[in-house]
Amino acid sequence: MKVWIDQDLCTGDGLCEEIAPDVFTLLDDGLAYVKDGAKVFSEPGGATGLANIPDNLLDAVVESAEECPGECIFIEAD
Repeated sequence: MKVWIDQDLCTGDGLCEEIAPDVFTLLDDGLAYVKDGAKVFSEPGGATGLANIPDNLLDAVVESAEECPGECIFIEAD
């Protein structure tokens, strides 16, 4: 499974980072991005910034997507 964030829809609330900090991060622009280990997918972000979801974090990523007020988190099957 992979995840990405549509930064055009992101409201910067940071709930995703609170729920799954190993997968999501807020950058200086106030928007959330996905990360895979130490690599943050911020250039260019969006649908081209797909990060792998570790199996043990899938539930947290799904919860983040469900709780996101901007509905900007998208989960895709490999």
